[in-house]
Amino acid sequence: MSTLTIATLMGLYYWFARLRLGYTFSGMLLQPVVIAVFVGLITGQMEAAMIVGAGIQLVYLGVTSTPGGNVPSDPALAACIALPIAVKTGMDANLAIALAIPFGVIGVFVDQLRRTINAAWVHMADKHAERCDTAGILRCAFLWPALMGFVIRFPVVFAANYFGQSVVEQFLAFMPRWLTHSFEIMGGILPALGFAITIMVIGKKTLIPYFVAGFFAVLYLKVDIMAVAIFGTCIAFLIRGFGKSEEA
Repeated sequence: MSTLTIATLMGLYYWFARLRLGYTFSGMLLQPVVIAVFVGLITGQMEAAMIVGAGIQLVYLGVTSTPGGNVPSDPALAACIALPIAVKTGMDANLAIALAIPFGVIGVFVDQLRRTINAAWVHMADKHAERCDTAGILRCAFLWPALMGFVIRFPVVFAANYFGQSVVEQFLAFMPRWLTHSFEIMGGILPALGFAITIMVIGKKTLIPYFVAGFFAVLYLKVDIMAVAIFGTCIAFLIRGFGKSEEA
């Protein structure tokens, strides 16, 4: 596909995913690993997209909540911009991960702008409520915010993907090798940071030994990750079952 087509599709994807059509469905579409599948389909480079997408996903493992309704970072915007550019330019996965992080921060400001503008629809809905105009309330609750979301979100992703590829290629050609390697190292560290945040989110020190055991099983015993996940699930069910038996 052409750069114009990819930029358009990524802009539409980000806008649609952020509509929040059901929290479970929307939450799935916003994950970098799911976005990677979409990028792989439209670029024809599924393997490269999944490698980069999985790396970005690890960084945002701990970003599971929005304290006070505020988004701490936007993994969807990071993936919608960094993934297509990385795949099309053949960028190293670790470098692509480092590239994605600033876009995630930009997503916070984009969301704050959307929230500020959407306050107007609340006051408009109040006027419709005074007249018992349910159709008007529904428009203020969904239609106008959705259209405004398109105006705010689509151009950001479209412009970044349409103009970003050539800019990134020129930037990479200009950058000295030592600086590029530094970004690759940072990109390699960031997934570990995602794991650390996840452990903090879990917040139970008693669960850390299980995490460490799984890590060493993969690293030193060369056990397949899927096998560790299956064993871990079985152990969780067994522990839960034993706990219920003792309570009974």
